[in-house]
Amino acid sequence: MKIKEIWAKSILSKSQIYDYAVNPYVGCSHGCRYCYAAFMKRFTGHTERWGEFVDVKINAPELLAREIARRKRGRVWVSGVCDPYQMAEQKYGLTRRCLEILVENGWPVTVQTKSPLVLRDSGILEKSKEAEVGFTITTADEGIRRLFEPGAPPIRDRIDALGALHSKGISTFAMIAPVLPGAEDLVTLLAGRVDHVLVDRLNYHYANRIYRENGMEWAKEEPFFLQAAEELRRGFEGQGIPVQILY
Repeated sequence: MKIKEIWAKSILSKSQIYDYAVNPYVGCSHGCRYCYAAFMKRFTGHTERWGEFVDVKINAPELLAREIARRKRGRVWVSGVCDPYQMAEQKYGLTRRCLEILVENGWPVTVQTKSPLVLRDSGILEKSKEAEVGFTITTADEGIRRLFEPGAPPIRDRIDALGALHSKGISTFAMIAPVLPGAEDLVTLLAGRVDHVLVDRLNYHYANRIYRENGMEWAKEEPFFLQAAEELRRGFEGQGIPVQILY
């Protein structure tokens, strides 16, 4: 893993999903084989494979404090193209400091991660009535997880973290994206731990290269996704959990 400290020029960017996004890091040590964020290499000049480098924006909190003073208040996605709680966060704590700034200034926050390290910052999140935490969980099968998410935390750790956050009154959700084999077993595992669930397929835009190189073309077939998505919808709705299928 190549880790490099860099100075960013800005940190609060416009988002197509939420109002803004904050990405304290470039790259991600989870190295998920389906990750759409691999497109970032086009702009960073990295020659390493996705999952083998992380750039640390060491001035991210200072930039954020200045930028939110000039911007219209809106919901901030932490993060869009990296996991804000990947391994580097244990050392640098940039996500924690950014969260403190956002919550102290009354900005709503959506954290999306695969790491139970977010529990470290539950005290900050509890101070906000507009904070939510989502965990990306693509399968309940640990063998499948190791194949497609080699550097990410185990599934059970993510589910337990969701339960811990939910028990503290923090709004939680699961993002099953992409749907991988074994996802159907998440219905019972997530019951009582999430407020809602999002379900999505693989990102077609990157299929021609990334999916072919990783032998994943099967997962972008319509029948596989549609059948799995409907099974998940029926299962979660049977548990009283709202589900949104992102067709």
